[in-house]
Amino acid sequence: MKIAIAPGRYVVAVSGGVDSMVLLDLLTKQVGISLVVAHFDHGVRSDSAEDRKLVEQVAQSHGLDFVYQTAQLGAEVSEDAARQARYDFLERVKIEQGAQGVILAHHQDDVLETMLLNMIRGTGRRGLSSLRSTKERVRPLLAKTKSELKQYAQEQGIMWHEDSTNANPKYLRNYLRQHIMPKMSPMERQQLLDIYTTMQSINDRIDEEIASVLNGRSETSGLANKQGIYQRRWFIMLPQAVAQEVVAEYLRRHHVKNIDKRLISRLVVAIKTARPHTMYDVDAAQILEISKKTFQIKPRYS
Repeated sequence: MKIAIAPGRYVVAVSGGVDSMVLLDLLTKQVGISLVVAHFDHGVRSDSAEDRKLVEQVAQSHGLDFVYQTAQLGAEVSEDAARQARYDFLERVKIEQGAQGVILAHHQDDVLETMLLNMIRGTGRRGLSSLRSTKERVRPLLAKTKSELKQYAQEQGIMWHEDSTNANPKYLRNYLRQHIMPKMSPMERQQLLDIYTTMQSINDRIDEEIASVLNGRSETSGLANKQGIYQRRWFIMLPQAVAQEVVAEYLRRHHVKNIDKRLISRLVVAIKTARPHTMYDVDAAQILEISKKTFQIKPRYS
């Protein structure tokens, strides 16, 4: 099994499960990369410390730097909250270590599970191609199936720990993994993968167009300055669906986390209808300020 990683320094996320342990093994055979092994203990299982010990031992055997954090999220934490806490940790390690990206062990089964999960939740267009590889979040195993990774681990004598929470039926992803995915035929899997590939291309094009809308507003017809102040008049004229896409991109540019339909819809309505000199919450650190002619996201305390 081979993967290709551009030369550079990376943080590799290793949980101790078979996927990430295979990833770590493959990365140690790459030339031209420097690795920091990062492990996040969610504090959900009583035996999770054993995972950390395994990952640390393997990292040390390869002479790699090892960083970990133990959280106390509790057994009732949601999958979304646990994932956000893990990504926050990985991003912090990336910055502290001067790394150019984080390498993650998501594979083809994860792609399909995520698509199904997002469709059940009522996803927008991005939910059909959300799990992808970027420069900052590198996912070199997306073309590999779970069975291929397990076979490689067994052939190479790689040790791993099974996460008991993966069998917990309270998580919708686990239900899909246990009851839906095994029933999918090769043709059905391929059909979903074709949709995934197509939506990647479509979403990239849409994102380019939305970015152009924001970037292309001149001082007299939209963008007033480099602080992201926009004229309300052109925005009010946008169709609702386009306005929602523009606001979503605007929020992403301001690094807003947990962007959802409710937040987007609330801010679209505010920009189009709010009275002058009103402010709306965006997140804990930022607000949307609306004047008679313009709107902008700015720090809550400035």
